[in-house]
Amino acid sequence: MDGKLSIIAVQASPQNFSGSLDRFAEDLANVVARHPEAEMVIYPELHLFHPLANESGEQHSVVSLDAVDIDGDFVRGLGDIARLHKIWLIPGSINEKGSAENFYNTALVFNPEGQIVARYRKIFPWRPFEPHTPGSSFVVFDIPTVGKIGLNTCYDIWFPETCRHLAWMGAELIINLVKTSTSDRAQEIILTRANAIFNQVALLSVNSAGPEGVGCSLVVGPEGEVITDAMHTNRAELEYTFDSGSVERVRKNGTAGTNKMWEQFRSGDHPIPLPLYNGSIDPSRWTPSTDLPPIKEK
Repeated sequence: MDGKLSIIAVQASPQNFSGSLDRFAEDLANVVARHPEAEMVIYPELHLFHPLANESGEQHSVVSLDAVDIDGDFVRGLGDIARLHKIWLIPGSINEKGSAENFYNTALVFNPEGQIVARYRKIFPWRPFEPHTPGSSFVVFDIPTVGKIGLNTCYDIWFPETCRHLAWMGAELIINLVKTSTSDRAQEIILTRANAIFNQVALLSVNSAGPEGVGCSLVVGPEGEVITDAMHTNRAELEYTFDSGSVERVRKNGTAGTNKMWEQFRSGDHPIPLPLYNGSIDPSRWTPSTDLPPIKEK
């Protein structure tokens, strides 16, 4: 590979939890057959799990029923499927069993050898409707010769801290897994484009298809331009070739050839207090890093 990655983002109806991966394996095999060039395949948030209910008590029972261990047979089976097709696989997120009463909405990334190379616990569950425990770590993973990719999930896109932090950690592409069934998808489309512009990153947002989801998946370039989309509720398979060079060019030349937000500060500029976070913007730490240590989940 030469800084490029061929991706298929599958806007599909949730399959819901059955304990078996047979239907998913068949669906993925068909996707790969239709797109033999695919090096990575991505599905929406909680694609293999039951929908969340609107009554809090029922929510918790459904999540408890579906929850799987990160090192259990279900997750190992997903790795086997990735290895079979020799692809990078993001099968949506899972209901992960934590300790005691904690359940996490966890996005998984498998490499072509079937190994988990990244897992991200959703930091901003959509409250009060999502009973998951919030995660506490931002996650970026590296594909050699391609670049760094960050993960976030659905409602995370509404919080600018998530994409900003991922970009600061070196992400050039951010993948946003979505299961939106509500009328605010129109706003999420705007937020997807805005977060790409704010951070000069490519951003891929893949939502569930109908009847549960409202679809409208899209891929946005580092200047906020829509590269491809599926502005409907039907199943779609978005084809996208990520090119890390496009991010490098925008950061070098500026958005619209003018704005270089990551070069805002000069040597000697004073830190800017951020009372909300009990911290500050330190100009000496502003530039995106290519070699940050991983942030460990608490």
